[in-house]
Amino acid sequence: MIKVSSRQSFLLGLVAAAFAFAIVARDGLGADVAPAASLPGMPPVVNANDLYSETHAIAQMSPAVRGDLERIYVPNLRSDDVYVIDPIEMKVVDRFPVGTGPQHVVPSWDLRTLWVANNAERRNDGSLTPIDPRTGKPGAPVAVDDPYNIYFTPDGKSAIIVAEARHRLDLRDPHTMALQYSIDAPRCGGINHGEFSIDGRFAIFTCEFDGSLAKIDFVKREVVGYLKLTMPKTRFKAAPQTLDGPATEICSTRKGMPQDIKSSPDGRRFYVADMAADGLHVIDSAAFTEVGFIPTGVGTHGIYPSRDGKRLYVADRGSHLIHGSRHGAGDVTVVDFATEKVVARWPVPGGGSPDMGNVSADGRFLWLSGRYDDVVYRFDTTSGAVAQVAVGREPHGLTVWPQPGRYSLGHTGNLR
Repeated sequence: MIKVSSRQSFLLGLVAAAFAFAIVARDGLGADVAPAASLPGMPPVVNANDLYSETHAIAQMSPAVRGDLERIYVPNLRSDDVYVIDPIEMKVVDRFPVGTGPQHVVPSWDLRTLWVANNAERRNDGSLTPIDPRTGKPGAPVAVDDPYNIYFTPDGKSAIIVAEARHRLDLRDPHTMALQYSIDAPRCGGINHGEFSIDGRFAIFTCEFDGSLAKIDFVKREVVGYLKLTMPKTRFKAAPQTLDGPATEICSTRKGMPQDIKSSPDGRRFYVADMAADGLHVIDSAAFTEVGFIPTGVGTHGIYPSRDGKRLYVADRGSHLIHGSRHGAGDVTVVDFATEKVVARWPVPGGGSPDMGNVSADGRFLWLSGRYDDVVYRFDTTSGAVAQVAVGREPHGLTVWPQPGRYSLGHTGNLR
C-alpha cells in the first residue's frame, strides 16, 4: 500500500481543488494562454503545454486512491484469469478466474473500479469483471457485447466500449454499463486503441486491420474522417538483435497494423505504434495528416509516457505476427518527446515480447506483459535492466495501480 505523508496529503488537496477552476498556462513569452475550449464537463486543462502535468509525481495521487493496494493486475488472454503481482515482493499474490478472453484491465474515470474487459472473441458472451482496488478482489461480472477495450469520455459521463468485431464504439453508463448510444465506424476494421485531443472534443482510434485511423467527434457523436497510414520503405527484421540493434529489410507490406496511440504533451501531435511498420507514425492533430515516422523496433505495439512526461517508452513486441513465437526480438525503445529521436534501446535478455502495461507511480519502473512468453517484465527506467515474473497464458493489457492523476481516460491507465 502506498503511504502518503502529511505534506503529500496537503498536495493531494491542492490537486483535488484543481477540479473547481481552470488554471491558465504560460507560453514561452510569459503571456497567459487559456487552454482551448474543452468538452463541456471535462476537468480543466491545467497546463496547455503539458496534458500530462497532473500525473508527474506520487504527490499528485487523487484522494480517491488513498488506501488502494499497490498491485500489478495482469489479464491472461488464454487462461481466462487475472494474476495479481505485489511489485515490492516481485511475486504473484493472488489469481482469480474472469470471463472469456480478458484483454485489458482498465481504471474507471473516477478511479474507483478496475474493469477487466473480457471480449470473448468470436463468441457472444462478452463481459466486464469489476475489481475493487482497495481489496484487489473481483466482483460480479456484467454482460457487455464485445468489450475488447474500454475508454472514458473526458467528462466522465460515458464508458466507451470498443466493440472491435462490430466496428463500433458503444457508449455506456460508466457505473452500470447500460447502453447510452453507439457510434459506428464501418471503415475502421479492428478498431481497438484510442487517444483524446487535449480539449477532449475528439479522439483518434486505430484501425488495426485496415492500416488506418478514425477521427471521432464526441460532440457530434460521429466519425468525421479516416486516414490511411503510409508504410516506410524499410522495417526491422524479426531476428535476434546485433550489438548495433535490429537489422533492417525492405518493407514489402503495403498496409500497416496500427496499435496503441498517445498524444504529445502539448496535444499537437499523436504518435501511433504500428506493428507492421516497426515504428511510430507522427500525426498532426489539427490537420489530421501524417507528418513523420520514427523507427523503433520489431512489432511496435504499446506506448507509455515517462513519469516526468519528457519521454515515450515504446514496447516492441518482437514479431510482425499477431501470434508470435517465444523469445523473439522484442525490446523497449525510448523516444524523446522534444526531439522525436530514439535515445535508448532496452533489449530483453534472451529475447522476449514486451506488449502492454504502464509506468510505476514513482516512475522508476516500466511494467509490461510478455505476450508470447507468459511472463511480466519490469524494466528499470534508469538502466533498462529487466526482471521477470511468470504469469498465466498470453498476458495482455496489464495495469499498474495506483497511479497519479485526477481521472482516467481508460485503457491500461491513461490518466490526466
